[in-house]
Amino acid sequence: MNGRTVFTIELKDEADTARLGEDLALALKAGDCLALSGDLGAGKSTLARAFLRALADDDDLEVPSPTFTLVQMYPLRVPVAHFDLYRLADSSELDELGFDEALSDGICIVEWPEIGAAALPHDRIAMTLEHKGTGRFATITASNSRAERIARTLAIRHFLDGNGYVGSRRRFLTGDASVMRAYEKIHAADDTSVILMDWPKRPEGPAVLDGKPYPKVAHIAESIEPFVAIAGYLRGVGLTAPEIHVADYEAGFLLLEDIGSEGVLDDTGQPIAERYRESIAALAHLHVQNPQQNIPFADGRSHHVPDFDPVAMKMEARLLLDWHLPWKNGTQASEDQRQNYLAIWDDLIAELSGGETHLLLRDFHSPNIIWQEQAEGVRKVGIIDFQDGMIGPTAYDVASLVQDARVTIEPDLANTLMADYLRLRHAQGNFDEKAFLKAWSIMAAQRNCKLAGLWVRLMQRDGKPGYMQHMPRTLTYLSAALEHEALLPLHEWLQQAGIVPSET
Repeated sequence: MNGRTVFTIELKDEADTARLGEDLALALKAGDCLALSGDLGAGKSTLARAFLRALADDDDLEVPSPTFTLVQMYPLRVPVAHFDLYRLADSSELDELGFDEALSDGICIVEWPEIGAAALPHDRIAMTLEHKGTGRFATITASNSRAERIARTLAIRHFLDGNGYVGSRRRFLTGDASVMRAYEKIHAADDTSVILMDWPKRPEGPAVLDGKPYPKVAHIAESIEPFVAIAGYLRGVGLTAPEIHVADYEAGFLLLEDIGSEGVLDDTGQPIAERYRESIAALAHLHVQNPQQNIPFADGRSHHVPDFDPVAMKMEARLLLDWHLPWKNGTQASEDQRQNYLAIWDDLIAELSGGETHLLLRDFHSPNIIWQEQAEGVRKVGIIDFQDGMIGPTAYDVASLVQDARVTIEPDLANTLMADYLRLRHAQGNFDEKAFLKAWSIMAAQRNCKLAGLWVRLMQRDGKPGYMQHMPRTLTYLSAALEHEALLPLHEWLQQAGIVPSET
């Protein structure tokens, strides 16, 4: 986007100045240069210090003035270089200080930018702080794309102020792989905390099938409504999901109950068997409840839970064709390979017809399970990240947990989890184990074909190579799913494509 946007913000006192720095820490990202101008005592150091402490999530972080060193480096979640150019003799000296390198990897905060203006990026975020009585005015000028991020973080502050969280501390919690949502932990004055979900509306992406963008085909949620509705449903059937405190449906802001951060892995990142077993019990509990395709929730709204239809299943499985196979073999799939693969999936999906279905949480695995030590039974299993829920084969979520994409579930634990689930479902009555096991193998294969392509797409398209660490595990899980006789045609295709090893 071209053009510049100007914000003028009144800061009543030093605390307001610090909060603005904190808010900006939630908006800026690598490649941003924040140029702070103003007279001595105008609040530049106060704002920079608050920015750095918020980004570090450390209220006691030492933030010495870089007046004499010219630059201080902070290796934080996003690296920050804090420059003070007051003693700079010439703007060319910025090169010697490593400015360009710092900006390429992180954020640069520059005090007294006027002295080195010729060497600073033209699209920097310029902020001028001016005294006004006991307070200040901040004037921010930024390119439109950066201004959108700044406007968003200021809107969040306004939302918090208007809902009982005046003066609260904001800290980044996490983002997601799709960058559709971000989460913050909000600390109130009384030391309680809530979670803020930031889910802005986004323009539709390019069409990928039948004139529809990927989220529409794969039934990916595009607003906060599904989360609110499904959270209420889960709580209503006796499971643990965050309570919704405040929802702004138009802006895309939610304030949620903070259900903690303790997960189902130990300190070394290994699965805690007891917690996985309780999680599989939670699924068995869910799968005997009455599923609702149209879930009513606040303000007369309702959410229609989409079906995990054949088009969506095949679209996800196609990620292996479109991304994994070219990465693996260095060439696109031939037309014969493509048609044979898709025909195999047509047949496998048809095998699921008439089988047991329920609400799918869709990503029911370690990152999305928060352990509730104080609770009893299945309520110990806190569930998050279910907004993409669909109605589909119950086997899908069982596969998601037993073959956790983010951590290795060894065969002994996997067998225990499957045995637990089968035992619980038989005890509930009217359970077709043979049909379930076939559906489990198909859903496990479908999920792992999707993930094998997704990890490559995240690396190549989105610049996130870290997800490739999961590839060996995904292919091992895929091989396990292929052991069912119904998967023989897919097994043979994957062997011929060189994606899984041929039997010797």
